[in-house]
Amino acid sequence: MGAEYINLTAENLNHEHLCCAIADKKHQCGVDAKKAWLKERIIEGHVFRKLNGKGKVFIEYAPLDKAWVPVTGENYIYVYCLWVSGSFKGKGYGKELIESCIEDAKAQGKSGVCIISSIKKKPFLSEKKFLERFGFTTVDNAGKEYVLMALSFDGETPRFSEDVKKQRINSNDLTIYYGLQCPYIPNCIEQIEGYCNANNIPLTLIAVDTLEKAKSIPCIFNNWAVFYNGKFETVHLLNEGYLKKLLERG
Repeated sequence: MGAEYINLTAENLNHEHLCCAIADKKHQCGVDAKKAWLKERIIEGHVFRKLNGKGKVFIEYAPLDKAWVPVTGENYIYVYCLWVSGSFKGKGYGKELIESCIEDAKAQGKSGVCIISSIKKKPFLSEKKFLERFGFTTVDNAGKEYVLMALSFDGETPRFSEDVKKQRINSNDLTIYYGLQCPYIPNCIEQIEGYCNANNIPLTLIAVDTLEKAKSIPCIFNNWAVFYNGKFETVHLLNEGYLKKLLERG
């Protein structure tokens, strides 16, 4: 590799930044929550690898059986997030990071690497075309928009959990399933609660705080999922502005 990368560990976690929320004070609560979550996950094999510098350049992955996502399969690695932004784009960092994950999976004797993507480009998900360059193919789908992609080393493939394709719940309230893996989530929740309370909008927040809950969510989920009028809407994090647009669409 041309660049220098470091993995977060129990020893360096407290003094290393988390890339995506480096300096914004309003997300400090989210950073603290994410670090607490990571402390428990690192001992399970969770990897947070980042550029050794001040920038949003990192990859996060974990053994699929320990990954807090509604995906199942034998002996796989699941990629939560691959992010390269700003002035760091176009310099090969994304390629190096995904290749490092693939190499790691092979060294561990895994059957492959998988990740959630989408037919058309969507925020917070890695691009399908980018993944295809490394041999990933679509192995399952959820509705017309979301896909599970995998790079299999031995022919074994993962799949979405049984409930993912429901994409409906028995409530018309604005309903959000959320974890604490993303540092932006606590601030999003604060904005949403404030807006809903001020405008008398029924809101249900469901904390996904165990592996078992994450594996059985009735839609795709990478740490956030939104339902409205009983229908799955998006994995896009909501601030007040985006929430208004969603409610207007109905």
